[in-house]
Amino acid sequence: MNEATVGHQCPDCVKEGRRGQRSARTAFGGSRAGQLGYVTTAIIVVNSLVMVGSAILGGPSAIFGGGSWGLLGSGTPITDFGEVLGIALYPNGELHGVATGEWYRLVTAMFLHYGILHLLLNMMLVAQLGRYLESQLGPLRFAALYMLAGIGGNVTAYVVQAPNQPSAGASTATFGLIIAVIVINRKLMRDSSSMTSMLILNLIFTFTIPNISIAGHLGGLLVGGAGAAVMAYANQPKRSTKQAIGCSVILLLIVVAAMLRTSFILN
Repeated sequence: MNEATVGHQCPDCVKEGRRGQRSARTAFGGSRAGQLGYVTTAIIVVNSLVMVGSAILGGPSAIFGGGSWGLLGSGTPITDFGEVLGIALYPNGELHGVATGEWYRLVTAMFLHYGILHLLLNMMLVAQLGRYLESQLGPLRFAALYMLAGIGGNVTAYVVQAPNQPSAGASTATFGLIIAVIVINRKLMRDSSSMTSMLILNLIFTFTIPNISIAGHLGGLLVGGAGAAVMAYANQPKRSTKQAIGCSVILLLIVVAAMLRTSFILN
């Protein structure tokens, strides 16, 4: 027997009772483990490690000294391998790009950055917004939202930009995080004025600073907002099923858009 506040408890009875208890969930059906921020931390670590690899292969110029106003880094073998690119002829005479079958670029591009400043700006947003969203949605739902927004932005860039125009960065996903906080706070009836100001400021930067993927940012914003709305407004019963179906439909539309763009480029 185990000692209790009053009397004693049978160990087997306690175990049986715990099996019948439902685990604590967030307001949107996610696990409370999201409060630990494991997914947010993992995203920052992966992006940072990829930047280290780019610096090793690309040298000092990969960190700083190029791009917009000399504040960004140059491309490296890693960014060449994984950035969003429709189709282009490389110096060695080979064709590369999503249209040649390199579909992985639509995922890998969100983990690549042109220089340390590019990385820091995006990871500051991930750290600030990711921890909050992960605590509200839970690890699995937050990871799904982040990937959905990132891929959505990359596909939008692929569809809209010139086929030989490359782009990369986590900003496709971070724009999705900004709008997601607004959507989640609206559902929870919390103030989002600071997030609205952040969104406006980032949109101003998007349209005024040269060499920024406008399509990628707007695509991440649109898809992130749609994914967040699915997460926030899917109600019981079978909320998890509704969320999964809603996000799957969004992903399907993204894939169809990428396939149509590929067909257009090749034809």
